Amino acid sequence: QVQLVESGGGLVQPGGSLRLSCAASGINFNIFNMGWYRQVPGKQREFVASITRVQTTTYADFVKGRFTISRDNAKNTVYLQMNRLKPEDTAVYYCNAYRDNEYWGQGTQVTVSS
Repeated sequence: QVQLVESGGGLVQPGGSLRLSCAASGINFNIFNMGWYRQVPGKQREFVASITRVQTTTYADFVKGRFTISRDNAKNTVYLQMNRLKPEDTAVYYCNAYRDNEYWGQGTQVTVSS
């Protein structure tokens, strides 16, 4: 029923850019808070960025100034624009939706390497 489908991941060189997308279905997108998290093997999943239903944004310190989260309610989609990527940004990136319940996407791999 509820689906969050990420796309846009891939391989990029250090200093490069990627834009991730998360298309949501099965929820009233407009009233949900949306976020991006990332995880690497052996580490806990960590918060990257979020955007509320009223367009308030929050960023983790390690991405502030490089990443931008946005949402298009007409398309039920949240985006993560990632610029000046670093090797330590390599991770599986997950889309998150939260209101009364919490939902997760399947993740998309981002690899930053020369």
